[in-house]
Formats: sequence, C-alpha cells, structure tokens
Amino acid sequence: MSGRFISFEGPDGAGKTSVLNNIRQALINQLGTQVLYTREPGGNQIAEQIRAVLLDKQNTAMDDWTEAFLYAASRRQHVVQTLKPALEAGKLILCDRYLDSSIAYQGGGRNLGVDKIWELNQYAIDGLLPDLTIFLDLPVETGLARIEKGRAETINRLDEQTVNFHRRVRQAYLTLQERFPDRIVKINADQDLNQVIEDVHRAIHARYDDLFTK
Repeated sequence: MSGRFISFEGPDGAGKTSVLNNIRQALINQLGTQVLYTREPGGNQIAEQIRAVLLDKQNTAMDDWTEAFLYAASRRQHVVQTLKPALEAGKLILCDRYLDSSIAYQGGGRNLGVDKIWELNQYAIDGLLPDLTIFLDLPVETGLARIEKGRAETINRLDEQTVNFHRRVRQAYLTLQERFPDRIVKINADQDLNQVIEDVHRAIHARYDDLFTK
C-alpha cells in the first residue's frame, strides 16, 4: 500500500480536535484530495452506527467487555471499508483515535488489561498499524478542568468516569509510548495551543519531510 497513516491520540482535554483541525488544513493545502480525515469509533456508515451505541448515555448497563468488542467491531469495519482502500489509493490518512485508544481506555481505564485488548484487536486491524502516532499528553487534572470549563455539548456515556479511570488511561498511553517509541511520538499538550501545534508539525516534518512545501 502506497499511502501513509497518521493517528492522533490523547486523554480527554488534550486539545486533539483543535490540533487535528490545524494539521488537517495544512495538509489539505499541500495535498488536496489526497488527504483523508476519519475517526474512531466511526469512519463509515456501519462503524458510525456502532459509535452511536457506544456513546449513548442510556447504555450505562453496558458490560466492559461488550464495550471492548464493539470498539473492535467498529474498527474492523473501518479498516476493511475505509482505511485499507484509502492506503491502496495512495491517500494520507489522518485518523482521530485508533487502536491505542482501545488499549488505553478499555485496557487501562476499564482494567481489562493492556495485553488482552491488544490481542483482541489483532483480529480487527489485520496487521494495520499507523506509520506515525501523535500522542498529546498532559496531566489528568488539567485535561478534566479544560473539559469542564469548555463543556457545551451533551454529556455522553464515556464522559462520566472517575479521576482514577482517567489516570489509568493516561498511564496506559505512557506505557504504549515506551513500548513503541518509533511509532508513537509524545507531544507535551500542557502548553499554549500554538506551541502544541508547532510541535506536532515538527514531528510530522521529521517523519515525512516531503509533505510540506519548504
């Protein structure tokens, strides 16, 4: 496959959406329609329907392993229907969350086990990992304070978690970054947004210098 695949990860409140919007526009300016933005859970009709079930606030009785399997099912559809065809067509994929989110949130946050969630998702991804993962990291308390300050949207099922849950999520992300330092680049998200964006641009430049004009 001739395309390239960049995923964006981070705990809640890390500013991932703002950073992604900036990076996305910069790459579209350079590459036009060769850039594909997508997200998880979601990315196509079937995967988005699974997303709706996962985030529905009424589904508070959902078993943790049911949640993990639903994320893996959504990911499988995403890989087969969206990601692999885009890579075969030579696209540059920018994906808002991917496998590492399941490992962090279900493996770490839900205490299901990092290795167990990794193993489960091997059937879903069929060997497809990002070429580069941008991990926006910041202290849990800072992220949660940002969310509370800027909250305007309806609270979904996954918003209602304890501080300890979010600490486990962050620790799982840090463990993944230590395991895969060549793929996962950690960016300090506890600084001015413009600086975070600059650091992300620099990380992408270092890996794919040809993506941007000089």
